[in-house]
Amino acid sequence: MTENSPVPALAIRENFLLDDRIRGVPPGTFGLDSSLVASQRWHPADGRMSLPVLTLDEEAFIANRDLFLRYAREQGAMVAPHAKTPMAPDLARSLVEAGAWGTTVADIRQAAVMLRAGLTRLIVANEVGGSGGANRLAALVGAWPGVELFVFADSVGAVNALAEAWRANAMLPPLRVLVELGAGRAGARTTGEAEAIADAVDAAGGRLLIAGVATYEGAAAQPDPGRTEEAISALLAMTADMFLRLRARAGGDVPLIVTAGGSVLFDKVVAALSPAVSRDGNATLVLRSGAIFFHDHGVYDRSLGALDARNGFAVGGVSVSARNSFRPALRLWAEVLSRPEPGLAICGMGMRDVSFDQGFPMVLAVFRTGRPLPVARAEVFKLNDQHAFLTIAPGDDIAVGDIIEFGISHPCTCLDRYRVIFGVDAAGHVRHAFPTCFG
Repeated sequence: MTENSPVPALAIRENFLLDDRIRGVPPGTFGLDSSLVASQRWHPADGRMSLPVLTLDEEAFIANRDLFLRYAREQGAMVAPHAKTPMAPDLARSLVEAGAWGTTVADIRQAAVMLRAGLTRLIVANEVGGSGGANRLAALVGAWPGVELFVFADSVGAVNALAEAWRANAMLPPLRVLVELGAGRAGARTTGEAEAIADAVDAAGGRLLIAGVATYEGAAAQPDPGRTEEAISALLAMTADMFLRLRARAGGDVPLIVTAGGSVLFDKVVAALSPAVSRDGNATLVLRSGAIFFHDHGVYDRSLGALDARNGFAVGGVSVSARNSFRPALRLWAEVLSRPEPGLAICGMGMRDVSFDQGFPMVLAVFRTGRPLPVARAEVFKLNDQHAFLTIAPGDDIAVGDIIEFGISHPCTCLDRYRVIFGVDAAGHVRHAFPTCFG
């Protein structure tokens, strides 16, 4: 996808049936073909859709997609967006069609989901375990011979298990292995350990191939900001050094990838790793950011504020505000069920419906009979399984039956509660129903 070529709009490849067992679908709906959902003119604030429901602002998602892909391209990097965030094959496919290098997944099952969706360049950004996991991965690759698959390994034992599985399946193509370095989570902790992993790959008799080096800088974060800076800088420096070691080992003709980068510190990844990759001439820096395409009103909004403070985002050679450039694309809609006492409202939304690990949802707007009211100074202060507790400022007009539009914090732990993500247009009407595959 070039900068001047048309970017496809969001679309559903395989239609499916919607009924009222799915959150958001109006009661009494039986077997509605998903291709007809736009013709229903559903709107989460007009009282017809079952609540709570999660929606995706399609224009915001597309704008975020195009902006981040442009940023990466200008920085000399590619992107393999992490599909674990939405686990929605149609959205993952839209990113690849718009120019993403590939797709990242967290485990073998997620890889199977994306392969069935036609996405055949995958990074399994995780270890697969021992012999059981290695054999399952071999079975998957055997079923999809055209897959270009990369897998993390952070121990000699893991490499040996993969080698054994690939030797037992001689028809499989050699497996591409990424030596993972890490801090705080998985990943080799020292260069010596990483070299031993590479030695084990080389000893696999050609059944495994060294494909590059991988890390995840976010896992190195610590409570103290100063120590976080030191830990991340050290990890990325070790990753760059290990890339040079792998290049010396593999020779100049072997293409390698260097992969890192979530949705918070991608600027640090680019600054630390892009110089070595660009000098190499036969390597690719691959960012694995996933949540950035959805953004939010909470943890990622704050993180982009921190990125702005270090002047980490530039487009077209000009430093711009990432916080003001990316748009929150997700909304959670819930109805006011009770006003049991002054200053308190109870909404039909709880821990089963919305993320709360990185902050509570935020009130964005209030609707009555489909029409917006003046902005309320309400705030969520507590969640039960099915209820949200809101403090209401004196004088704010919030009544039973009003529908509240919430922003969320942390897309990854909100999207996984929904079998279907309803894509909406600029006016809030449903355009698409994107099925998710969280298992």
